[in-house]
Amino acid sequence: MNVFAGRIDFIRQAQVAARLGAVLPRAAVLHRSEDTRPYECDGLSAYRQLPMVVALPADEAQVQAVLRICHELQVPVVARGAGTGLSGGALPMGDGVLLSLAKMKKILAVDPVARIARVQPGVRNAAISEAAAPYGLYYAPDPSSQIACTIGGNVAENSGGVHCVKYGLTVHNVMRVRGLTAAGDLVEFGSEAPDAPGYDLLALAIGSEGMLAVTTEVSVRLIPKPETACCIMASFDDVEKAGNAVADVIGAGIIPAGLEMMDRPATHAVEQFVHAGYDLEAAALLLCESDGTPEEVREEVARMSEVLRASGATGIRVSQNETERLKFWAGRKAAFPAVGRISPDYYCMDGTIPRRRLGEILHFIAAMEIKYGLRCPNVFHAGDGNLHPLILFDANKPDELARTEAFAGEVLEKCVEVGGTITGEHGVGIEKINQMCTQFAPAELALFRGVKTAFDPEGLLNPGKNIPTLHRCAEYGRMHLKGGTAAAQQPHAGLPRF
Repeated sequence: MNVFAGRIDFIRQAQVAARLGAVLPRAAVLHRSEDTRPYECDGLSAYRQLPMVVALPADEAQVQAVLRICHELQVPVVARGAGTGLSGGALPMGDGVLLSLAKMKKILAVDPVARIARVQPGVRNAAISEAAAPYGLYYAPDPSSQIACTIGGNVAENSGGVHCVKYGLTVHNVMRVRGLTAAGDLVEFGSEAPDAPGYDLLALAIGSEGMLAVTTEVSVRLIPKPETACCIMASFDDVEKAGNAVADVIGAGIIPAGLEMMDRPATHAVEQFVHAGYDLEAAALLLCESDGTPEEVREEVARMSEVLRASGATGIRVSQNETERLKFWAGRKAAFPAVGRISPDYYCMDGTIPRRRLGEILHFIAAMEIKYGLRCPNVFHAGDGNLHPLILFDANKPDELARTEAFAGEVLEKCVEVGGTITGEHGVGIEKINQMCTQFAPAELALFRGVKTAFDPEGLLNPGKNIPTLHRCAEYGRMHLKGGTAAAQQPHAGLPRF
């Protein structure tokens, strides 16, 4: 199977569209290029591919019917939510069906006593908290794209957000996932009860990037909304001091509700966009939030302020009201669109490192800026060491995308070198598939393939993503042996670009 087939077989396309048209309304099966064009990429827009057919089911029964037809015809299937993913995990295939779950956006139940919401995969992240708000509850994981991203996509990528340091990632807040295998068989992971019979496969399903099953229903954990919250904005004259301060706060036994970091280029971009009142002279800013009862918040803010001063903070501002607190966070959450105003294109990365190595990684990124001649503002979920460097480039200039990918590859491999991982919440998709060869040994990758095969023997669900072939890893290794970084010489050979 040609995983990234670029040419559509129109006879095959007509056959698949006709079969799907028998189980879906005519308007829910798209195959003309002008109709499928909006589905050609996700948030990693550097790579695009028109799908052979787009299917838009409205319920689980229709999803099951689509999967059974595709299984019968041996047609690959890529599931898609809102398309906000940043690793190419929803890149379609020219010989496959793009299965959009956007119509499945019902909140099926909110149980304020059990503190559980049961939702379809197309429900927006923020909509869950909106539905739970009348009961004084909310859903904790809050990706920056939460007003648009869907819970199905969050499950696929194990998404986090600015408050994940205290409240955890998707995997810590989802109790049950219901879905369908490539053959159309129903499967459930986890339970709404305190425990579930059999193997605990819930964590396996969350973060599996649509390779094991297509999610059709999710039960999430709701938690009480804190009585109050307060945010500290701490300025530092050195990025390494700021990085060490993150580890100092956690080392002091404090678990903030949020702990984020931005360097000077990022704060300048954001301040022009949001006017959040950031310190533009600081080399780095930390946003440290405390939530809980008023008494708990006062005590924790005082303790955090003391630790931050001892760690070298040159200035500390504490939000005086809810409006100011939200203004502090508005800047951080607007970091991606803010850099979009100052560069034709940007490449948002995602790696995770030990907190104590934050300063070292920032210095490394600065060296890579010089090496590749590209700017790179940095924002971090600093509390859990999750990096989001934003490499700025212009796709219209020859070689800039290739240099950007090479830059990104070196940073990801540095993350592995210092004891971290190549992703925290964006997933592997196609973006980091080469670095999987660096992170894992061949025997480990073989085990991953074994898990994939157990759920999807024919390899029809999201093929070509996440797990590299042994041949690809061998080629990648040979590039390293020739000298230089493999990513710099052959970043994503064989993948379709715009």
